[in-house]
Amino acid sequence: MGAVGDFVSITVLRVTRRAAWGAAAGAAAVAAAPLGYRIGIAPLGPAFLLLAGGLFVLAASAVVLGVRMVRGPALDRSAGAVLAGAVVVGMVPVATLFSARGAPPIHDVATDTENPPAFVAAVPLNAPGRTDYEGPALAERQRAAYPDLRPAMLADAPADAFRRALAVVERMDWELVATDPDALRIEATDRTFWFGFEDDVVIRIAAEGETGSRVDVRSLSRVGMGDLGVNARRVRAFLAALTEE
Repeated sequence: MGAVGDFVSITVLRVTRRAAWGAAAGAAAVAAAPLGYRIGIAPLGPAFLLLAGGLFVLAASAVVLGVRMVRGPALDRSAGAVLAGAVVVGMVPVATLFSARGAPPIHDVATDTENPPAFVAAVPLNAPGRTDYEGPALAERQRAAYPDLRPAMLADAPADAFRRALAVVERMDWELVATDPDALRIEATDRTFWFGFEDDVVIRIAAEGETGSRVDVRSLSRVGMGDLGVNARRVRAFLAALTEE
């Protein structure tokens, strides 16, 4: 009986160690996938595969370690630390996907879907035709998903609204691509947090009434068919900052 007990103990220890190594390897893959894409050594497809594989290995290893914690003696400090760190790393993409639940498969969002602001300086930064607005079908999908997206109406004169919008862009740490005070247009680029995808933004100011201004915003992803709701959140954040001033 003692030999059997020793065998079980050794087996449990080995499984625990392998699960800890698996959690560490999965977490490393989850972190390496966006890093590899950001620095240009991993194309998007392989980076996504690495991310998915890392999440799978991490989740499987975490389950094994979790069962070990419930049914056996407490994990040693090193295994517990590995599990905690791996879970923290894995929660980043999981939280991103969770926050995007219900987001439509679109990558172009505008506060004016009938006459969306047009990109000028950002056109050569995108694939040919990428900055062209897709028309009524896209507008309908956006209205169904984001009915709250509307232009901002300001009491400021257009020139003052332009300066106000430019200050918000700079405060949000977007990269300025072009400013045209005569056309009252601002173009900028923002990066997503995890993979660092570059998304382009154009802001258009127009006179509204005798003294006020209307501010329209359009946000477009350079890659992908869907954006996980990032562009809509970006537009909301900009408009909230603009109207809070």
